[in-house]
Amino acid sequence: MADEIADETTGQRPARHRTVLISGASVAGPALAYWLGRYGYRPTVVELAPALRSGGFAVDFRGAAHRTVLERMGVLEAVERHTTGTGPATSFIDGQGRQIAALPPEFAGGELEILRSDLSRLLYEHSLAPDGGGPTPEYLFNDSLTSLRQTAEGVHATFERSAPRTFDLVVGADGLHSTVRRLAFGPESDFVSHLGYYVAAWDLPESATDLAARPVGYNEPGRLSTVGRTPRRAREAGYTGEAFCVFASDDATLHDRRTGDPRSRTKAMAQAYEGAGWRTRELIDTLWAADDLYFDSISRVDVPRWSTGRIALLGDAAHGATLGGMGTGSALIGAYILAGELAMADGDHSTAFTRYEQKLRPYATQCQQGGRSTGEFLAPPTQDALSTRNAALNDPATLTAMLQEGHTISAAITLDDYPSLLAHRTPTPTTQN
Repeated sequence: MADEIADETTGQRPARHRTVLISGASVAGPALAYWLGRYGYRPTVVELAPALRSGGFAVDFRGAAHRTVLERMGVLEAVERHTTGTGPATSFIDGQGRQIAALPPEFAGGELEILRSDLSRLLYEHSLAPDGGGPTPEYLFNDSLTSLRQTAEGVHATFERSAPRTFDLVVGADGLHSTVRRLAFGPESDFVSHLGYYVAAWDLPESATDLAARPVGYNEPGRLSTVGRTPRRAREAGYTGEAFCVFASDDATLHDRRTGDPRSRTKAMAQAYEGAGWRTRELIDTLWAADDLYFDSISRVDVPRWSTGRIALLGDAAHGATLGGMGTGSALIGAYILAGELAMADGDHSTAFTRYEQKLRPYATQCQQGGRSTGEFLAPPTQDALSTRNAALNDPATLTAMLQEGHTISAAITLDDYPSLLAHRTPTPTTQN
């Protein structure tokens, strides 16, 4: 039956599990598929979208831990080639276009900034050629899970379109609104806290060229509108610029990509920005023709335990924070640790899942804290809060301290060198299911 899970697992023994179903093909899913393939597993990745998702805003990496994982994965140079480039500071302006504060590019972009769509494509392509000639992942696009049932031998999965199959393990890397988490752990309302804001991003049409002439942000209490263009994409034919908006709303139901009407979200944004100054009406009007809208709630995910039996959660599904929580870097680190621990434990998922969570949770929780106040920082709820935020942006000492705090948090984890450890380890005889 759809949307159900039954746990019939009784007394598990250590075994090398070879088949792993991964739900989600954005960032964490392809990264995990790469590492599992490298260690000899046979990953299958199921993705709701008909193809890799386009659109969305840029994501960033900062600190030694992020760079180490990118380097060990073999994608650091590719990420560096696709970075958005360092542009000018974003000017926060008043209704007449006069600058009242500025946000340095390194504040939002970290050390390496890349469009989420570019990163997703790089990781997908890299996963198809795992080092060491391991199995190539299978990707099932335009499909989704409908049920999961655990047995002593594996997890029986049913899909909307594909035939039912049984896998040794299942990993939910399907984001803030995870299907695996809903099926295996409980309803989203048990784990996801709406923090009172929404975020939207989309490319601007050619008719809005002058809107994106320079990166600017316009605030009124509870709402932010920004426009600009990344230096690298500014050279692309037909590219005008992008819009990025954050607005306050207590309605936690606008995000549903599966059942929600996309035009209803556009209407909600139009209502949220009704009467706003500067050129906000002109900016919002471009949204009606956008075909690459990224839209989601600013929320936080808290799951007491990241695994149940043969099923585990990864990335935003386990510890998401929509913005400001270093979620992309944490997701890649999590994929690296989860695959490494499975390989080190010879497929004993109980041991591997426990070690994965023990090693990653303190770090992920610390990173996640930044997402709690992101909405209020970007779109302060009152005029007094806006003035305080702008004063902080105009204080070099405060900016330096904020940047340093981010670097300290992002580096606060020690990573085992799983590839080297496994390469030099004497194989242990195992029993296979």
